[in-house]
Amino acid sequence: MRTFFLSGIGDISLQDWQSLWSSDYPFTRYEFLHALEVSGSVCEATGWQPMHLVVEHNDCRVAVVPLYQKTHSYGEYVFDWAWADAYQRAGLDYYPKLINAVPFTPATGPRIAFASELGDAQKVETVKLIVDTLKQVLGDTDGSGFHCLFPEAGLRDLLARESLIERQGCQFHWFNNGYRDFDDFLSRFNSRKRKSLKRERQKVKEQGLHLQMRGATEVSADEWEMFYALYHRTYFKRSGRQGYLNNAFFKQVVETMPEQIMLASAHHQSLDKEMLAAALYFRDSTTLYGRYWGTQLDVDGLHFETCYYQGIEYAIAEGLARFDPGAQGEHKIQRGFTPVKTCSYHWVAHPAFRDAVVHFCDEEKNQTDAYCQDGRNYLPFREGEKIFPDNALLEYQNEA
Repeated sequence: MRTFFLSGIGDISLQDWQSLWSSDYPFTRYEFLHALEVSGSVCEATGWQPMHLVVEHNDCRVAVVPLYQKTHSYGEYVFDWAWADAYQRAGLDYYPKLINAVPFTPATGPRIAFASELGDAQKVETVKLIVDTLKQVLGDTDGSGFHCLFPEAGLRDLLARESLIERQGCQFHWFNNGYRDFDDFLSRFNSRKRKSLKRERQKVKEQGLHLQMRGATEVSADEWEMFYALYHRTYFKRSGRQGYLNNAFFKQVVETMPEQIMLASAHHQSLDKEMLAAALYFRDSTTLYGRYWGTQLDVDGLHFETCYYQGIEYAIAEGLARFDPGAQGEHKIQRGFTPVKTCSYHWVAHPAFRDAVVHFCDEEKNQTDAYCQDGRNYLPFREGEKIFPDNALLEYQNEA
């Protein structure tokens, strides 16, 4: 087997890239990653230099790895600023580093694509080759290490074989227990929490706001322009700087993968009025992913309605198993989102810092375990109500 790097995803064809991925997870689709690059959202100037890794055997591509050289830690959602600071205080450079991840997307999913003909033993061999290749590149470039963020369960075992350091985090996901509709979902809450959520939704209605969830092709070009303006305005107001993504990115993904994109929008008095707030979602055959939000209103409960409740209603109607609304947010617990653990895997080149990171992650794991377990005590469901449905993904069942 041999490995080589691509300077951008455009160096490989859509068919060659896409044929290796075995699921319809949206964020490793060629179209999504290509939009990030051609829009300039991901490039050397933004600190995300693409260098995707390809593995070939007998002139056939058998694996691909979305990979980036990073010169900062923004947009990753596995926070290693303390590690970078420790390097700096020791007179060492933490950057560049290598990241196997989807930029700006803390959604668990596949991170390495394997050809369907590879057996388990061949996958083990392939991952070992990938890890060895990355270690060599880091030695050549004086990089501090490489990091695989939010990999799916199947890849975790392969990475652990290579003695990568596991780090755990916590997110809040909604699971579908076969609910008939939103009222059925609410019926599983205890009385006090059910009344609280109903009041929250009622406040939005009392402001004369009407909401709808539409597929990408149902949204006009003018409305997509408005969505970007709302996203940009809200991001700037919150952080004082421009969002990671630009209008060109949104235009391209809407054009190239509309079947996996939904928009929840809020309008005053009637649905044909101007869009006042909106949230963008992606989906696959099992999961809804809440991603980007923007508003020109300051209305109590509007964020929850647009970003959470519209998503739950859609997931129930479509029979989706899970709704991942994005990273962080303890406020999601009282709205029926369960604390679940996430994982990332790390290799640090410097031996002393590697030992320190191992110790850090071990201590953090204990804190994360306690945090997730404690968080589940505050879920709104009646006593005895199942948190996970019978058909929940195994990686989440194992954490329940």
